[in-house]
Amino acid sequence: MHSALELTLILLAAGVFALAALKAAGLPALLGYVLIGIALGPFLPGMGSDSPTSHLAEFGVVFLMFSIGLEFSLARLKSMRQAVFGLGGLQVGISMFIVMVIGLVLDLSWEAGLALGGVIAMSSTAIVSKLLSERDELDSEHGRLILGVLLFQDLAVAPLIIFVPALAQSAGLGEALLFASLKAVLVLALILTLGQKLMRPWFHLVAQAKSSELFMLNVLLVTLGMAYLTDRAGLSLALGAFLAGVLIAETEYRYQVEADIRPFRDVLMGLFFVSVGLMLDLKVVTQHWDEVLAILLLLVLGKFLVIALVAGLFTQAWPVVMRVGSGLAQAGEFGFVLLGLTLANGLLPPEMHQVILAAMVLSMLAAPLLLMAGTRLAQRMEGGAWMEQARGVHEIAARAFGKQKHVILCGYGRSGQSLARLLESEHIPFIALDHDPRRVRAAAQAGDNVVFGNSTRSEVLMAAGVQRAKAVVVSFAHTPSALKIIASVRRLRPDAPVIVRTVDDNDLDRLREAGASEVVPEVMEGALMLASQTMLMAGVPLARVLKRIRQTREARYGSMRGYFRGLTDETEDESGGERLTSVLLEGRHAGCGKTLGELALDALGASVVGIRRPGSSRAEHSPENRLEAGDIVLLRGEPDALASAEIALRGN
Repeated sequence: MHSALELTLILLAAGVFALAALKAAGLPALLGYVLIGIALGPFLPGMGSDSPTSHLAEFGVVFLMFSIGLEFSLARLKSMRQAVFGLGGLQVGISMFIVMVIGLVLDLSWEAGLALGGVIAMSSTAIVSKLLSERDELDSEHGRLILGVLLFQDLAVAPLIIFVPALAQSAGLGEALLFASLKAVLVLALILTLGQKLMRPWFHLVAQAKSSELFMLNVLLVTLGMAYLTDRAGLSLALGAFLAGVLIAETEYRYQVEADIRPFRDVLMGLFFVSVGLMLDLKVVTQHWDEVLAILLLLVLGKFLVIALVAGLFTQAWPVVMRVGSGLAQAGEFGFVLLGLTLANGLLPPEMHQVILAAMVLSMLAAPLLLMAGTRLAQRMEGGAWMEQARGVHEIAARAFGKQKHVILCGYGRSGQSLARLLESEHIPFIALDHDPRRVRAAAQAGDNVVFGNSTRSEVLMAAGVQRAKAVVVSFAHTPSALKIIASVRRLRPDAPVIVRTVDDNDLDRLREAGASEVVPEVMEGALMLASQTMLMAGVPLARVLKRIRQTREARYGSMRGYFRGLTDETEDESGGERLTSVLLEGRHAGCGKTLGELALDALGASVVGIRRPGSSRAEHSPENRLEAGDIVLLRGEPDALASAEIALRGN
């Protein structure tokens, strides 16, 4: 028998080598933990179920459910209600029914078949969300549908944990289910009612000590204490942890708690997957390899067909259907929890348990390959739909035909629509692109100049007239999509200004380095408006408030200096005022090879705001800067001065 230290060293050594190899191969780390358990199983007999390691690994599921509770909110659930309760609910219900029917054909009781259906219905939240995140597909259409299904599955785990043991009491199943339901409702109501009143004051009290150790201990106490209460009430550890996460999510300490708990969650989740691998009896698998293979094929193909058919009710895009089906065709980590309950309650014989366990493990190992296969199939289908795509691009080109010096507005949400109203009031031509068909249809019926199109595609931007556009605006706050748009614009029209909206300053440097002319964070603009109202209420004169706001904006947005001058004037000259322009230098232009000092643009009344070179962000400029072909010079000044400066740079 290995000592605790020896076991720890074995697991650590195996983890380091296995995870390093998987990282190099680009595969999820959780699969490495399963492989570690499978490899060590023959050398560590008795370390599977009912061992100290497996009991400790249960806390991995506890902290995973706690993390899901932290992300749970009624607002998010409402925005995703169709994907969650519609697609997710149908997938779980139909899967359980089909497995129950198959179980009856195979001489299983309907109780065992229904419990096994709950096991098979689960998909891997940890693996799939990780793969989608790495592929930058969380906010895609298929990513949102997949996350909706996974969220419903996660929420369904708690009642299934209550439901499976009740199925084992065949003599008084109805009474057992009723008793379990009443007990669950009573405990949940007590926890949620008292928890909402006590959680925020308690965390305030702990936070006042300003001790990170005390705060971390308090998080562990609340999480494990809530899990203990639900476990003693006959529910589950995971359900209590989920409720703890939900309650803490309503406080302002949510993000700090999430950051503090992540190391415990990741390590213990890894231990949970190791214990899954340790539970796998390779002898049983080799003796029943044909049954394992058959169940594996039924599991993967069956889930793919069920999910694809149900997903077809929520989207008409077959490539999206293929991606959703392949992304959810594997088993899930909570399926192992439910499978353990079926064994513990005598619903399944041990040998069948091992065969199903092996098929589930293999399906999870194949998850990255399944997702890649679905992506390739979807790409082929998208290629076959080139006529439909070409028709959409043609419509965009027709709407943009004849537009000169217009603005291309990428995204027509609230920010995009507000900007469109301002552009209309100034009689500035624009064309708006949005890939939400419902929004486009409603806005177009109202007479808005918006057309359906994915602005991250180069051909869509070309059809919208990027070669003739005055500027491109990314009005939605999604950095990966914004980076794609910037790259396309820089390739098609290097001198076109690109203005990008973000939530905060986190991705400011990335966007600027990619070529964004200006980045506008919502947080800063909200803070400025908050500050202006506060200063006004505090008695600061309006003129001084406007001056402070102008100075702050000038310091933050280099390209906007001059735009706010004269805001406090009694009259405004509509024909004058400083403006911006950008000049792209080519090898034949007179400015190439000269320094800014030699050109003396300041003497013409124009000032250089910045210089952008291909492949780099805006460079610091000084009189000694020598201009090169490909440079984009951003100038500010009066219209006449800008015209003179452009002549000096280009020589014509």
